[in-house]
Amino acid sequence: MAFVEADASESRKPPTAPQVGVIVIGFDDAAHIGDAVRSALAQGPAVAEVIAVDDASTDGTGRVLDALAAREPRLRVIHRAVNSGGCGAPRNDGVRAATAPYVMFLDSDDTLPDGAAQALLRAALRHRAPVAAGLCVRRELPQGRETRWQPGLYRRAGARAPEDRPALLHDTLCVNKLYSRAFLAEHAIAFPEGPFIYEDFVFTAQVLAAAPRIATVPDTVYVWHVRRDAAAPSISLDRERIANWQARVGAHRRSVDVFRDAGSKPLARAARVKFLDHDLRMYVRELPTRSPGYQHAWWRITRGYLAAYEEAELCAARAPARWIARVILASDAPRDLARLSQLAARPARLPPPYARHDGDPVWAPDLPAAPLDGLTDPAVVPLAQLPVTVDAELRPLRAELRLSVHDLHGRLAADPPRTIDVELRHRNGTAALRCGVPLTDGGPPWTVRLPLRLARLARLGIRDGAGASPQSWDIRVRPHLASGGSFRTSVRATGRALRRLALPSRRFGLLLARPYATAAGSLALRVAAGPLAVAVFAWRRLWRLRGLGSAPGPRSGAARRACSPDPPLPTTGAPPRTPKHAPRAVLKRRTG
Repeated sequence: MAFVEADASESRKPPTAPQVGVIVIGFDDAAHIGDAVRSALAQGPAVAEVIAVDDASTDGTGRVLDALAAREPRLRVIHRAVNSGGCGAPRNDGVRAATAPYVMFLDSDDTLPDGAAQALLRAALRHRAPVAAGLCVRRELPQGRETRWQPGLYRRAGARAPEDRPALLHDTLCVNKLYSRAFLAEHAIAFPEGPFIYEDFVFTAQVLAAAPRIATVPDTVYVWHVRRDAAAPSISLDRERIANWQARVGAHRRSVDVFRDAGSKPLARAARVKFLDHDLRMYVRELPTRSPGYQHAWWRITRGYLAAYEEAELCAARAPARWIARVILASDAPRDLARLSQLAARPARLPPPYARHDGDPVWAPDLPAAPLDGLTDPAVVPLAQLPVTVDAELRPLRAELRLSVHDLHGRLAADPPRTIDVELRHRNGTAALRCGVPLTDGGPPWTVRLPLRLARLARLGIRDGAGASPQSWDIRVRPHLASGGSFRTSVRATGRALRRLALPSRRFGLLLARPYATAAGSLALRVAAGPLAVAVFAWRRLWRLRGLGSAPGPRSGAARRACSPDPPLPTTGAPPRTPKHAPRAVLKRRTG
């Protein structure tokens, strides 16, 4: 089926009549549900009704909803007598109560941006599609950092069927979409009832298995709030319990069964591959931080599930994902977790040591059953996807960044890197520091020592709105090869210690520099300038050590550039986005 282009202005035209019902669900979320409902009512004439389902709350959620309904005739409230334990049942209640031709879903601590319902309705009507979808933005509070969810699916408007665009399987959210109620009823599509975790997976699989035309728009249609400092994490963030992984695997298995029962083998296979590329890698990244008991249980569950995979399904996954799967299948106990976590990072890194068996790359000498297939073939693993490891050590005393580019089974030795671009990007900013420096000859490894002007870095952060707030800087590099090719990657944190250091500064009096390793093992840098910034940094550190979550603080702005020794180059770009939170009580969808 050909991709159908749509005029972007069409989504901004008002719909002909109110045709959308917004279903808001909540449990014990009196603090946020009012904002969610008001954002739905503010959608304008596209919204005919808002149905709020209170899942037997024990706080003031029900009273907040009833007070709003007394003033707003479009709002109806459903009070469940017994808590469902999940998100599925209250959403199903809302669909059954709806009278509008189309429905949308909204969680109690999220919001709909202006024009969301109109944009989706306009796309559905224009393409005669029973489902319309748009961009979801995850906003981390209180910092305000944002990341776009599956942005590649929503770069332009159009309409296609799922089998013509299997990438749609990667968007398992139900909340950034508009559904025809007649379509849901015709195909008996509903959420799993009861305390079912990752209910979105199953619902979305039912929708896709029905093979509808799905209209997509580039508009932002949903704002997903992540509150990591709340009293209890949502299930999408609460991945420390092995029950979470068991539930995710079970929901994924059930979703694959939905496709198979519908006779859609291509979508079933695409779903299995997506599990390797997304779900598996996400949990492997976190595996080294878990307890030994969790690690062994996770390994056993995952190994049992992967055992049912066909070789063609493994080969269809991206190289890092299938290599990770082969290691898990080849070893009956957890091993090399730190190295696996690096390979699961985005971008992927494969640290040394490098081994071969019968001349072919393998994970380790004692694990020949885990081949790194395709690694030496540029047609299978091109340069842009090569998991090269660049080690980095930041020595604050000398304000010096030391980089070391490793070879990978001869791929770089045949085309050695000559120079490397280094970028320090402000975590809350648009663009940052860039400079290019030559690498040493005669590698591997190829190395360089790069002085950094930390005072200049701090000044840029302050100029762009950081104020007294400590600044966080991510480090990315782009090695340039002799042939003219290049690739971009993050750097692995190495060194004897990642120590905090206080430095005197003529401008600020005091600078506090703290290199640290991110959850993915990448090197990053925190900088605090002046006594007030140092005090804020220390306070936040104490707050975290006392187990109180993320300390509140001022929001930072954007940084532009600053690197030494070369003059900085003007750069542009979108802000780096980071990823949801609310108490389980707040009935969240589970994905991510």
